[in-house]
Amino acid sequence: MLAPWSLPYCFTILLGLLKLCRAQYEQLGYPHGYPQGYPEPEQEQYTAPELPPDTPRIQLRLAGDKRKHNEGRVEVFYDGEWGTVCDDDFSIHSAQVVCRELGYLEAVSWSPSSKYGKGEGRIWFDNVQCTGKEKTLALCMSNGIGVSDCKHTEDVGVVCSDKRIPGFKFINTMANNVESLNIQVEDVRIRAILSSYRKRVPVTEGYVEVKDGGKWKQICDAEWTKHNSRVICGMFGFPGERKYNARVYKMFARRRKPNYWDYSVNCTGNEAHLSSCKLGHAVAAKANSTCGGGTPVVVSCVPGRAFSPTPMTGFRKAFRQEVVISLLFLQQPLVRLRGGAIVGEGRVEVLKNGEWGTICDDNWSLLSATVVCRELGFGSAKEALSGGRLGQGMGPVHMNEVKCSGFEKSVTECFFNKESLGCSHEEDAAVTCNVPAMGFQERLRLSGGRNPYEGRVEALVERNGSLVWGTVCSDGWGTMEAMVVCRQLGLGFASNAFQETWYWPGEVSADPVVMSGVRCSGTEMSLSHCLHHGAHLTCPKGGGRNAAGVSCSETAPDLVLSPQVVEQTTYMEDRPMFMLQCAYEENCLSTTSSKTPANSYRRLLRFSSQIHNNGQSDFRPKAGRHSWVWHDCHRHYHSMEVFTHYDLLSLNGTKVAEGHKASFCLEDTDCEEGIEKRYECANFGEQGITVGCWDTYRHDIDCQWIDITDIKPGDYIFQVFINPNYEVPESDYSNNLMKCRCRYDGHRIWMYSCHNGGSLSTETEESFPGLLNNQVTHR
Repeated sequence: MLAPWSLPYCFTILLGLLKLCRAQYEQLGYPHGYPQGYPEPEQEQYTAPELPPDTPRIQLRLAGDKRKHNEGRVEVFYDGEWGTVCDDDFSIHSAQVVCRELGYLEAVSWSPSSKYGKGEGRIWFDNVQCTGKEKTLALCMSNGIGVSDCKHTEDVGVVCSDKRIPGFKFINTMANNVESLNIQVEDVRIRAILSSYRKRVPVTEGYVEVKDGGKWKQICDAEWTKHNSRVICGMFGFPGERKYNARVYKMFARRRKPNYWDYSVNCTGNEAHLSSCKLGHAVAAKANSTCGGGTPVVVSCVPGRAFSPTPMTGFRKAFRQEVVISLLFLQQPLVRLRGGAIVGEGRVEVLKNGEWGTICDDNWSLLSATVVCRELGFGSAKEALSGGRLGQGMGPVHMNEVKCSGFEKSVTECFFNKESLGCSHEEDAAVTCNVPAMGFQERLRLSGGRNPYEGRVEALVERNGSLVWGTVCSDGWGTMEAMVVCRQLGLGFASNAFQETWYWPGEVSADPVVMSGVRCSGTEMSLSHCLHHGAHLTCPKGGGRNAAGVSCSETAPDLVLSPQVVEQTTYMEDRPMFMLQCAYEENCLSTTSSKTPANSYRRLLRFSSQIHNNGQSDFRPKAGRHSWVWHDCHRHYHSMEVFTHYDLLSLNGTKVAEGHKASFCLEDTDCEEGIEKRYECANFGEQGITVGCWDTYRHDIDCQWIDITDIKPGDYIFQVFINPNYEVPESDYSNNLMKCRCRYDGHRIWMYSCHNGGSLSTETEESFPGLLNNQVTHR
């Protein structure tokens, strides 16, 4: 028996141990990794609809050959069996009921005739007719549950909106060893436990917790596998998992009583999300909640190189993005993404025989897309996009009918049909990957705009130990900086960058300037990663009405010059000076032409330019037609002061001759089959280049040349740069540059090895001596 004084003494010791435990294992107060000062997002509580007592209890899911998580074949679980729905009489109203029942805000479309593959089992519903307001598919008019004369070739599919109903329990019951249809969880998270991990962003290690009935619960590790951990890491944006110190977590579990979820999870390792895994056995938790001697599930994930954890003790200082890029590409990868608006999104391109090419979307699946995402340092794929959704590539289509197991280290290791040819770039495959929650989106906001896609840029920065909102100085503010803002906020591409924002009344308390001297390369994930003045602010005009602003767009154009047309149309012409007066007035000749007599000749390197718009939206000049400049000599309007630069470089990269093309007429010269021309310059018409169309500047028009009168015979590099001042935002600027080898013997001229920037391997580019030191940079 203990002495009477020993109880309070033991209590004191336990209290001391508890304080030590709290110091070492302080729980994460901000599960998304945001520091103090960020407002917690409001959680709306979802309430399940009340159904009449005689309503058949069904469960829905999307299955089949899915391209993304919110589309697929409609499957129904009833009477212990999964079945399908027939497409007879099905409509968008029926799709609306299905999507709402699955937790999505609305339906986008529906597809008949087993677009997502043929299902199995019973066809539970036929001749379904919904008004769109029913709370479950079982309340819609039909032949009756299980009454059908359809075949599985008539299985219906739906596409739902990406946005979910707030608070909806999104992990639906999977038929396995669990009979009840009401087992669901509302959310999943990795909760950092150890103090060394809870201070890092992103959160890479901790308990796997599910939210059930409004409470966060741990999962028992009795049946947990590496495949389950792989799925968890993938859905949170990490390419893989690693070992952790289990002994420390066991100590913590003994001191802090876990609150276990009632079920285990059974994943194959290839699921894009925990919601796609099956439920395992019910866990027979003992009275002491030890789950049979096990401990709570812990995962430790390996972040991609671009997402290495950083302490959240203040904000990272500005650094040169090019340093990060050089580290990432010490060894050139075999796969890359192009044309995406956000990090982890883009058209998939692979390197083969020194040339970058695309992947055809035949049989393109979420499994193959996930291999791409993990290979590039992201998590599992959220979407496998098809049909050139993120713009069309150039060059060859390297792979078709790709089929991956899901565990390959690279998509280049996957099976593909080497004999299948004939794919066009209209079928280019793309991906959207899960990326880690870095908290970048919470550090910027747009204020005062007419819609969420525009406004004055306001940044959250640390000042004297506190987080304060302020504006960004607009001096030198341009397209590249606006691109970074739109990407950071998840709003797509920039459509405009503004240096005056007096028409957008922002938050008055945020008028003071907190960032100045911002210069971005355009690839940064956060505005704070761009070069800037730091704490030494310099902004003559100040913030407020002169602060930087942006407008964003989900899509952008992408201009690409045809190298083949340049090679095929290049020639040399000697033209008398008296026939070049208009060109002289527009500065299209070299400076020595001012001393040339009218009866002498200028030697011109002439060629045609065929400029394609391979993007997702039309290319329109930045200036409105009210500000277009009329050039009386050529009798046309200039909608852009300079549209292209033409340069002739020596082999060491020195410029020896140059030309430029003012955009006298942006119009659709021709289009791909099935696309109509929209822009025509005649009679002061609208100017632009439609998606899928091209504008051709023929070799025989003024200024479509370089004046090479003063050039000596020899070998040169010819370079064309479209949209050189970045006046108009594009989804990809790397392909705006075209380069050729050029040989001039004094009598004839040849152009060969023409290619677009970024289309060849680094080793091939290095065969253009001096060019890598002469890259075009913005400003």
